[in-house]
Amino acid sequence: MEDYHKPDQQTLQALKDTANRLRIGSIKATTAAGSGHPTSCCSAAEIMSVLFFHTMRYKVQDPRNASNDRFVLSKGHAAPVLYSAWAEAGFLQEAELLNLRKIDSVLEGHPVPRQAFTDVATGSLGQGLGAACGMAYTGKFFDRASYRVYCLLGDGELSEGSVWEAMAFAGFYKLDNLVAIFDVNRLGQSDPAPLQHHVEIYQKRCEAFGWHAIIVDGHSVEELCKAFGQAKHQPTAIIAKTFKGKGISGVEDKESWHGKPLPKNMAEQVIQEIDERIQNKKKLSPALPEEDAPVVNIRNIKMPSPPSYKVGEKWATRKAYGVALAKLGHANDRVIALDGDTKNSTFSELFKKDHPGRYIECYIAEQNMVTGLLSLGFVKCWYYTVSVAVGCATRDRTVAFASTFATFFTRAFDQIRMAAISESNINLCGSHCGVSIGEDGPSQMGLEDLSMFRSIPNATVFYPSDAVATEKAVEIAANTKGICFIRTSRPENPVIYNNNEDFHIGQAKVILKSKDDQVTVIGAGVTLHEALAAAEQLRKEKIFIRVIDPFTIKPLDKKTILENARATKGRIITVEDHYHEGKLSLGGKANRADPKGLVLTASPVSIRSMRPDAAVKTKGRC
Repeated sequence: MEDYHKPDQQTLQALKDTANRLRIGSIKATTAAGSGHPTSCCSAAEIMSVLFFHTMRYKVQDPRNASNDRFVLSKGHAAPVLYSAWAEAGFLQEAELLNLRKIDSVLEGHPVPRQAFTDVATGSLGQGLGAACGMAYTGKFFDRASYRVYCLLGDGELSEGSVWEAMAFAGFYKLDNLVAIFDVNRLGQSDPAPLQHHVEIYQKRCEAFGWHAIIVDGHSVEELCKAFGQAKHQPTAIIAKTFKGKGISGVEDKESWHGKPLPKNMAEQVIQEIDERIQNKKKLSPALPEEDAPVVNIRNIKMPSPPSYKVGEKWATRKAYGVALAKLGHANDRVIALDGDTKNSTFSELFKKDHPGRYIECYIAEQNMVTGLLSLGFVKCWYYTVSVAVGCATRDRTVAFASTFATFFTRAFDQIRMAAISESNINLCGSHCGVSIGEDGPSQMGLEDLSMFRSIPNATVFYPSDAVATEKAVEIAANTKGICFIRTSRPENPVIYNNNEDFHIGQAKVILKSKDDQVTVIGAGVTLHEALAAAEQLRKEKIFIRVIDPFTIKPLDKKTILENARATKGRIITVEDHYHEGKLSLGGKANRADPKGLVLTASPVSIRSMRPDAAVKTKGRC
């Protein structure tokens, strides 16, 4: 045991009193709301008291100060105890707790970044530790600062595989600035948790993942102070044996109370009982942080030079992505890259070669990758990789890009969805998209990625068609808020744009156009090149088609598409490299613009044989 000084009895009693005030605040808030999880809050009261008023160092009135210690409430349903802690500290007015879950209150049922003291949204269980990993990795290797990261998990969510992906990540990278606290209160939502109070099993599991694991009585402030005071050269797991509903007579350690507020009369009686245990009304103040986090500027990042490609030479957009990312890394030392052991296929290895200290290998754990990325700062990433990415992106500490095969992002959809709720800025690149990867077969084909990312609120979906467009997409994504997805392809295709071509989000390019055009054809990536090949073949038959490259699938340049569709009598063909659902096609929108118009979809294989007169004869969509 190092650097531990036992608190005096007055301090220990003050921490006990604080814990009971946190219980009272949680009960008052949930009873007023008529919903919530007071029993989940009460099991964690002493943990939160010791963390916020003895262990953590932070500025109360500046909760997002770059040098503050970080806290992630992975068991997000216990939000009222977090809000009570910030009221106890003085950041929130205690009366505001009674507005919990009201539509006009910032105190939502689960933590969200609308709250100045919340870095990442939680509530979908099992993701908080991955985000904490991203924060801790950033603090140790990028900021090289003294702030520490604490993550409180419930024992119910320890059945989630993503938790153990994060445990593996932290153990491998020896994140000694990370502390995970397991609130082992025995009871889940509908049944006891699998291990109940067999805390020694949790300890062995943590140790197997390379963590220093300590078992404590989670309701003993003295044991908690001692555990938090142990400095180790590895991540620390504090396994706290607690009781759900601790302090609530008739409810403590009883089943069927999860997610149920106390009735008003019962709440009043319980609050009186708990209040009688409080010996002193004096409030504790947290210690201030050592302000050693560096000042970071990640705004307006520009490529150090324009693209340098020759029109006609062949490049795969996946390789152009790697070239662009490495190039962007020279523009700002806060650009980082993550990958899920596919760097030699996504070409993120080019970034690693140029900037080895800013590359994070997440291995085959995509969910953790995305979540962790969030805390790195103005970031973009994916699962083992998504969680870490989310963590990396918090507090604008980094600009992160995470890459893997497009199809593997599907397993990280929940992490990506939660990243959007977290208002995260994370960049994800999915390579090997669509059927164009060929022989690898359907398990490797990204055929759902467009529909998935189009469904994410405020996401931007790039689908560059050549190397120049890809480099521009990387630069734009680095400076775009929200989740950005860049879809890249394996086949090599000719460069079609000059290096000085200007690109913008939501602005399509009309690549081929004449007054005699009979059909508007829209393609992106490899399908744009198929459309251009089809146009060349049809021109020999005196049939002319208009070809559009959308550049971004979300937002789509509706104005350009509809203008050109009207010029071709409402006839549109979209050339797809994706499943029918959620594809590029505008669906009925063009039809409404012109009732006689028609939207057809075709595969890249069939487009060269499709004649415009066939579209006129066909009723409905292909």
